Amino acid sequence: QLQVAESGGGQVQTGGSLTLSCAASRSIFIISTIHWFRQAPGKQRELVASISRNDTTIIAAFVKGRFTVSRDNAKNTVYLQMNNLKPEDTAVYYCYARQDLLPHVDFWGQGTQVTVSS
Repeated sequence: QLQVAESGGGQVQTGGSLTLSCAASRSIFIISTIHWFRQAPGKQRELVASISRNDTTIIAAFVKGRFTVSRDNAKNTVYLQMNNLKPEDTAVYYCYARQDLLPHVDFWGQGTQVTVSS
């Protein structure tokens, strides 16, 4: 059964674009803030972007101006639009849903690989 699942990863050249999707079960989606994390080989997982239920967004400084995050409530989906990609953006990208209400149950997706070649 679907809880949280990413899609849209792939390989792209420097300067290219990709759109990642995070689909969540309705019961999770409507009460959660959704986050995108990424983890490159040998590095710690880092927060890339977040979007709350009222569409408040946070974008990490290292991707600001290139990445945007949005949500489609009708489709229970959050999108991460990535433009002007760089080799250092290469990582596994994870979707993380954390319910805003107690007990703050959270869910991780399985991750999707993004590879940017120079």
